[in-house]
Amino acid sequence: MSINTFRRKLTKVLTSGIGRSKTEVEKPIDVQKVKNILISRPNHRLGNTLLITPLIQEVHELFPEAKIDLFLKGGVGHVVFEGYPYVDKLIMLPRKHFKDFGKYVGAWLSLRKKHYDLAINVAADAAHIAKYPVYNFRKYVSDLGVKSNNREIPTINLMLTDAEKLKGKFKLQQITNSSKPTICLFTYATGEKCFSEDWWSIFYNELVKKYPQYDFMEILPIENVSQINFAAPSFYSADIREMTAVMQNCIAFIGADSGIMHLASAAQVPVIGLFKSRSAKYGPYGNHSESIDVTDSTMDECLATVDKILKKATS
Repeated sequence: MSINTFRRKLTKVLTSGIGRSKTEVEKPIDVQKVKNILISRPNHRLGNTLLITPLIQEVHELFPEAKIDLFLKGGVGHVVFEGYPYVDKLIMLPRKHFKDFGKYVGAWLSLRKKHYDLAINVAADAAHIAKYPVYNFRKYVSDLGVKSNNREIPTINLMLTDAEKLKGKFKLQQITNSSKPTICLFTYATGEKCFSEDWWSIFYNELVKKYPQYDFMEILPIENVSQINFAAPSFYSADIREMTAVMQNCIAFIGADSGIMHLASAAQVPVIGLFKSRSAKYGPYGNHSESIDVTDSTMDECLATVDKILKKATS
């Protein structure tokens, strides 16, 4: 038996039954007695981690006295949830579990050491990946006799501090060296989600021509790639919170489906998401944000959407 086969079988034995869901509602729940809550979303991608922030806000609003533990994967959790004082403990799976097999098994086993009054496994196969878990949570607690609310779904939020926002403002001024309001661009994306240099070149030139009253700034990926050939002032930071604080001081964000797009949503600015598919599942929402299906839209239609969002943002 190979070592990897042994590890897979051992993992199945150790994790079987952990997080198993109950399909029947047993009895009404007393909100005051819910003290410990577990939310599970073990996915290492930045975007998928950010997309559970609306659910965490919703859970806290309904159970304000409860401590929330998060079962995550990878290393971004500590940065993303730094501004959430009601998030108590992060249980982190290593990104490569066979390489760090001891930590992987240890993280799973740690779930058995604590009693949770409520456990939520986040999964969304069809509907919007941030909104769907909140709707499901509302339905579940309503069946348990807990009165939920019908307000708008909380937005993705990194919970920046005032000090972080102020530093972001100074950093943006250093990048653009201008007092004009700034439109932030992110021209890169992975795989098929990335638009060509030709498309971006035309789009960027049209934006500059149409909006001389704004400056443009490009957020760069770790790969240091620019689909507009670095035509605009650019910025990269390995500090996720610093990057978000810079975007928070922009008038709007335009970019393709990516973790950076979700980070812009977490900055609470209007986001224009450029999609080839899956906009219903991953599209930005809140703060006047919208998605553009570029495959079914002309350049003029894309610019019309940008114009609509900018008018809302400045009204």
